[in-house]
Amino acid sequence: MTPLVIGLILSAALLHATWNAILRGGADRLWSITVMCATSAVVALPFLFLLALPARVSWPCIGLSAALQVSYCLFLVRAYREGELAQVYPIARGTSPLLVTLGAVFVAGERLTPAALAGVALVSLGIMALAFEKTRPSLHSTLSALATGVFVAAYTLTDGVGARLSGHAQSYTAWLFLVQGAAMPVVYVALRGRLALPLRAAETWKALAGGVFGLLSYGVVIWALSLAPMGRVSALRETSILFAAVIGAVFLKERLTPARVTAALMIAGGAIALSTAH
Repeated sequence: MTPLVIGLILSAALLHATWNAILRGGADRLWSITVMCATSAVVALPFLFLLALPARVSWPCIGLSAALQVSYCLFLVRAYREGELAQVYPIARGTSPLLVTLGAVFVAGERLTPAALAGVALVSLGIMALAFEKTRPSLHSTLSALATGVFVAAYTLTDGVGARLSGHAQSYTAWLFLVQGAAMPVVYVALRGRLALPLRAAETWKALAGGVFGLLSYGVVIWALSLAPMGRVSALRETSILFAAVIGAVFLKERLTPARVTAALMIAGGAIALSTAH
């Protein structure tokens, strides 16, 4: 990967951790993530008229990824209900490469390389360190974070394939955000009823900013997935775990204990080892 691609992916990782911090700090997280998704759809809409259609063969990937991402949003909201950013985020992000690697062993018969074994050990130990911390998240929050990691792995692989089949990663991204961003308000209305958007409220503007950050962040990742090996892109993206730990301490006033720093470093290092082991 070129320095430009690496720099963009690292910037995307920072943006991803930032919009998660906005979500965690919100009073009504389901409302916040719904507004974020709708904002991403609105921002993506003009590009539908400027870019060529993605190849038809990639359309099923757009539909599948949108469904997976709506599920991801619901589980992420549930995980943040009781868990802090510095606890939930590493579990949700770190389990993705862990599950992909272990799944390949049982489904595809792949062997674990020494680097992959080290990655499995680091991620597992890091998650255990967070789970058994004094201010550990609840069992429901931990399980929701683990489920979130499953959806992250699923939609990342789907988009890696879809972006390459599309022949136009930017167009694929725009259509994906439009479909997913339109679906999330429908889910919200089904669960809660009317979706209000008070423009004078600070929470609204935070959510709107989070939607833009989310679009930029994952848009860069999809573009990178279409150009570079998925494992290397995923590895760089997992540096967002470290960004989340710092953001949680500075902006959300979460305690940045030595145990949390160590756990975040272990999970990030393990995720990188897993993603680059093949």
